[in-house]
Amino acid sequence: MNATTHTSVRPSSPAAVDRYGWDDAAPPASCDYLGPQVLAMLATLGVRRVLDLGCGNGALCGRLAAAGYEVCGIDADAEGVERARASHAGVPFHHFGVHDDPARLLALQAPFDAVVSTEVIEHLYSPHLLPAYAHRVLVPGGRLLLTTPYHGYLKNLALSLAGKWDDHHTALWHGGHIKFWSRRTFTRLLDEGGFDVERFAGAGRLPYLWKSMVLLARRRAAAAAAP
Repeated sequence: MNATTHTSVRPSSPAAVDRYGWDDAAPPASCDYLGPQVLAMLATLGVRRVLDLGCGNGALCGRLAAAGYEVCGIDADAEGVERARASHAGVPFHHFGVHDDPARLLALQAPFDAVVSTEVIEHLYSPHLLPAYAHRVLVPGGRLLLTTPYHGYLKNLALSLAGKWDDHHTALWHGGHIKFWSRRTFTRLLDEGGFDVERFAGAGRLPYLWKSMVLLARRRAAAAAAP
């Protein structure tokens, strides 16, 4: 679950592109409205092993572990992984991102029943890599639960009328949001990545002005060819 504090950061080195601002172990604000929804959806699926893909500082992993799941976290941000390990000693964390070979994770962990990725895909230059990675590490028929900031006509109109597009686009946040999704484009991404969408929900705020949207999808037997 990615950090929600939007700050202007000047990277000191090329490696800084994988830093997202994990300054402490506090849960990001999005945990308040996404955490309960993620837990509620997982509870209906009968899954046991869960991967948090883009786990940040491990806040959601801690909640999943407390709920009884056998959870593992991975993140491309080395500082986030360090903070996660320090805060959640009983949970395995690995410094992997979607650009890495999923076989590296599978050499350390058995396949997962579910992959959760909250507020991550909007940060990726190559978002198709996320469902491709999830497809490789899931058991047949495994579930992928994704969240990202919601976009629809009413919300976009409200942002325009309120003059909030600059704040929403987070242009000065190094490593911030670069992809903006609608339900249609989000569904197409998962379909092309080898998943069948089973459920859609909004999270946070009023209906159709949601802060985020949540898609639950089932892994098909074979992924679509990469574009």
